[in-house]
Amino acid sequence: MNSHPLQKLSSVKSSESGFTIIESLVAILVATILLAAIAPILVMSTATRVQARRVELATEAAKSFIDAIKSKTVSDPTITTTLAASTTRTVSSSTSDYLISGAAVPTATTGLYCFNKNSSIANPDCTSDLFYIQAIRLAVSGSNPDQGQGYRLGIRVYRSDAFIGSAPLTSSSTGKKAATFTGALGDRKAPLVEMTTEIVRGQSSYSSLCGRLGGCR
Repeated sequence: MNSHPLQKLSSVKSSESGFTIIESLVAILVATILLAAIAPILVMSTATRVQARRVELATEAAKSFIDAIKSKTVSDPTITTTLAASTTRTVSSSTSDYLISGAAVPTATTGLYCFNKNSSIANPDCTSDLFYIQAIRLAVSGSNPDQGQGYRLGIRVYRSDAFIGSAPLTSSSTGKKAATFTGALGDRKAPLVEMTTEIVRGQSSYSSLCGRLGGCR
């Protein structure tokens, strides 16, 4: 007995539907494998972009803070750290020289300046929603600085969540400084930026600068 034409058509459609489902399952499996393979790369790329942007903002905050100190918009730091003179012939003026690297890290937000999301800078003993800035007057042992001429300023910029938890903060002296390239959200205990600069008051001179640095050779 010959099959009815409608039965044949139904059988063909059923066969095609089954084949389509198998293809879909294979496609989903392949897509899942590919996503699993590239997911770590996507996470690392996103984390690196976030961290790079955070370091960029911290650098801008540091520069704004220095400008505020120079213009006396915020108060000068009262904490002074005296360190041994450099054993090299010249004192580095890089963004992380031996002076700021050797200064102690903060243990609390007390005495730290605040840089907020609205770009405002607040004097110490404040609460920040973006960055905390540690500012220190840096002096060299045996120096004879003319306080009226200015001082060397060292700053570190930390994330506002750096003080969450009991783990201590770090600095470049311990080999821990925030890296731009990271596969995670970054070390919140490490400073995003370390920087030193000269704050000049009045009519400064070369001899005054040498005095603050412990002498020029």
